[in-house]
Amino acid sequence: MGKVFAIATREVRSYLQDRADLAFSLLLPIAIFALMYGAFSGQTLFNGTVYVVNQDGDGVHAQRLIERLSGKEGLQVSLLELEDANARLERSDVLVVAIIPEGFSAQLDSGWPTKITFRQRGNGGTEGQIVASMVRGEANALSQEMQIERQVRMALAGKGIAGDHVGTTVQGLLERERLSPTVQVVESTVGGAVNLVHAFMPGIMTMFVLFAITLGSRVLVEERKKGTLERLLTTQLTVGQLYGGKLLAGVARGSVQVLILLSLAGLVFRLFTPLSFVAMFLVSVLFVTAATTLALIIASASRTEDQAISISVFFTMATVMLGGAFFPIPPDSVLHLISQASITTYVNTAYQTLLAGDASLSSLARELLVLGGTVVVGLIASRSLFRVVSGGR
Repeated sequence: MGKVFAIATREVRSYLQDRADLAFSLLLPIAIFALMYGAFSGQTLFNGTVYVVNQDGDGVHAQRLIERLSGKEGLQVSLLELEDANARLERSDVLVVAIIPEGFSAQLDSGWPTKITFRQRGNGGTEGQIVASMVRGEANALSQEMQIERQVRMALAGKGIAGDHVGTTVQGLLERERLSPTVQVVESTVGGAVNLVHAFMPGIMTMFVLFAITLGSRVLVEERKKGTLERLLTTQLTVGQLYGGKLLAGVARGSVQVLILLSLAGLVFRLFTPLSFVAMFLVSVLFVTAATTLALIIASASRTEDQAISISVFFTMATVMLGGAFFPIPPDSVLHLISQASITTYVNTAYQTLLAGDASLSSLARELLVLGGTVVVGLIASRSLFRVVSGGR
């Protein structure tokens, strides 16, 4: 066993000294996770810009409409001149422009109907359609408020109440209703809010661990091609010891990678209790061992380094996507049935369950059984296929 450990120690030391390897297996997943977390975290409300051409100038109601649009959460107002708006539409710099016509306020004051015109590029895009709907909603609300005020004035005509007082009172009541509506809409999230750390971290970890380990098969192909493995046999190493050293080295490298990633995630996001951290690490070691045996199989099946890289990339991307790492797979679909053959399906399920605090290792019997079975099959297959020289022993 001493020789096996010596081979593994040498390779792990080489891994820790290789800045490119460390950057790929440690820094890159951290950077990717930070980007995804930054992109999808924060407010989940709609954010968009409404481009407005105000031809009504200082019209009171045009200004009120613009102020109300500016006050809507997630909506920004950008005022444009008509020529600039048309030029931007031609260049597709903007997709929808709302045009408030000249005399808009005067028409409303006189009780005559008026309109807001939308000019759009194509169908206006998803954001443009949402923005246009929000503008229509505020315009309709403004129209209804003016109708209410007009009807109140008509009902109180001849009662000796000043028109300005009626207008001020009605607007005050309407404003109070906007701030504290009689009918309130309450949003309730079923199943709890989406935790972005829980959603992204398992997939990123499994993807980069698989990448780092399976791409290591390229090195084994190179060593076999150059005769390095064959020369090692002259040092009284057996093929079994050489295989054991390579296997242990892969497991150690992957375990170091996982340990660092889990530690950083725990420190930054405070995800784990001591027991859940240990459980996550033990599941990870099982996964790393299975991935290492798969890497040895890829190395044995590949004749060139390019073949090893191509197989590793294809295998990693296929298993990650089928494992539902970054998007849910419908349970009644054919894809879901195929996903049951992906090792990442089980490790992601185990990760997500442990992160949610809903289970312990004892309740993950199915996932652990599949991972353990993959390790056993992988050990048998990789040892039987392991070759020191092409076509030889």
